[in-house]
Amino acid sequence: MSHEWDGGYTENLADFGFREIKLAREIFDAWVDHGLPEDFDSDGAKLALNGNSGFVFLVNSEYQTAMMNGTRLESFYATPYEGHEGFADELADEYEDMHPEDQQYCRDVGIVDAVTA
Repeated sequence: MSHEWDGGYTENLADFGFREIKLAREIFDAWVDHGLPEDFDSDGAKLALNGNSGFVFLVNSEYQTAMMNGTRLESFYATPYEGHEGFADELADEYEDMHPEDQQYCRDVGIVDAVTA
């Protein structure tokens, strides 16, 4: 039975090439060496690949995402209103130019401290 993949999102390791398998190994090594991000729940954690972007990452049952940022896993966020994507430091840099609903999301998940915002 042949397997057809559309090149989008997949959790099927058969869709991973050697590059993606190497990235998966880096994710697992970082998990072992440094743990998961504090705000990432390990419940239902699984490896995934976005074939369009080439990103390999962890996703959990709450649809939280953790990706490599240097040698560590960090939470990767997408704001709900305008869809800004990035690690906490990247979104914090964009905070002032965001829609108020996205600013609220950044406060809610702890990217920007509510007291200083």
